[in-house]
Amino acid sequence: MKKSLGAVAVAAAVALSLSACSGSSSEEAAKGEISYWLWDANQLPAYQQCADDFTKANPDITVKITQRGWDDYWSTLTNGFVGGTAPDVFTNHLGRYGELAENGQLLAIDDAVEKDNIDLSAYQEGLADLWVGQDGKRYGLPKDWDTIGLFYNKAMLTAAGISEDQMKDLTWNPKDGGSYEKVIAHLTVDKNGKRGDEPGFDKNNVAVYGLGLNGGGDSSGQTEWSYFTNTTGWSHTDKNPWGTRYNYDDPKFQESMEWFAGLAEKGYMPKLETTVGAAMADTFAAGKSAINAHGSWMIGQYTGYKGIKVGIAPTPEGPEGRRASTFNGLADSIWAGTEKKEASVKWVEYLASADCQDVVASKAVVFPAIKTSSDKAAEAFKAKGVDVTAFTDHVKNKTTFLYPITDNTAKVKGIMEPAMDAVVSGKAPASSLTAANEQVNALLK
Repeated sequence: MKKSLGAVAVAAAVALSLSACSGSSSEEAAKGEISYWLWDANQLPAYQQCADDFTKANPDITVKITQRGWDDYWSTLTNGFVGGTAPDVFTNHLGRYGELAENGQLLAIDDAVEKDNIDLSAYQEGLADLWVGQDGKRYGLPKDWDTIGLFYNKAMLTAAGISEDQMKDLTWNPKDGGSYEKVIAHLTVDKNGKRGDEPGFDKNNVAVYGLGLNGGGDSSGQTEWSYFTNTTGWSHTDKNPWGTRYNYDDPKFQESMEWFAGLAEKGYMPKLETTVGAAMADTFAAGKSAINAHGSWMIGQYTGYKGIKVGIAPTPEGPEGRRASTFNGLADSIWAGTEKKEASVKWVEYLASADCQDVVASKAVVFPAIKTSSDKAAEAFKAKGVDVTAFTDHVKNKTTFLYPITDNTAKVKGIMEPAMDAVVSGKAPASSLTAANEQVNALLK
């Protein structure tokens, strides 16, 4: 799963034996086996096919793919940087690469991109620019993108008398939650069959929550709260990428978070402590929630549950009359310590090409970064009977904002995760985020 970044200690800068790499001829370096890591098991078959196709075109190079779960992925990768055992190429995240580049763990690929005439305009607008660091060097080529939508249980909607057209036209505000909260309340059912908006509803004995909870959201709130907080004119940082100040002290943000925490207090959303160790998508599959706000990378999982008919609605319109979604995009990066630089560059360029991204598109798992491949993915989803316009319309209508990219993201997350958890669990008021904001901004000075 792709989620807000886990707290992983930043590896100390390691002396890298790049002279040994540069001492080899291009012919020697472009041979042998290269290692490639990714974390999404759903995408493994597509990338295995890409690897097989790549080796057919480059018989002297083979690719060994390793897939690890999200948390294990980053901890093992960090240890690999320190111990000199990191993979040659790995899937990278916007929340990590700035620190990795600063610590000398990533190989800049500007020369190769220029020499091989990589068409950066082929990618969805803005994706390629995200992977240029503060030093002006490029540390990755885009592989995919994602936005946020509302997955809902069609049978529960029907039973509640809520139409799918209503789901497509939801509104939200931090005062009373708008029609979004009304729908959430009506879809909530206690163990006696009373709905959340009916007299006698027992908020302490809920059978079905109107809205599932994925966690406190730490510093990004990618799937938890950013899709509504960023409809108020609020943004995570003063600029993006490479912001110099976070804005968790903004009254608009804190008011939005008070509303969000209030859903759990009202019984419309699970309490944070009850979600520990439980995957939100699985609780949805078990019939414990009617709506889940989640990312497009989860389409296959939600629509793959047997016996559940799933619809996908766009995120609600906020006070400014527009929707909002984090626009996140992954890239493939090369470890600076690789001894197979030329082969790794070839593999990264192939991963970023239409040849590979069309393969990924055909599997209907994620949206590839290349525009034409992304369109093919939408058609592949449609062929499977899945309407993905809730995700693609964010890009089409330019209602996206970038995943926050700054220095010290792991440390920022380390401060904000407990701070956000305290607010969402009702243990601290949203005003407590002002003190947390002072701490994270001190990291950027």
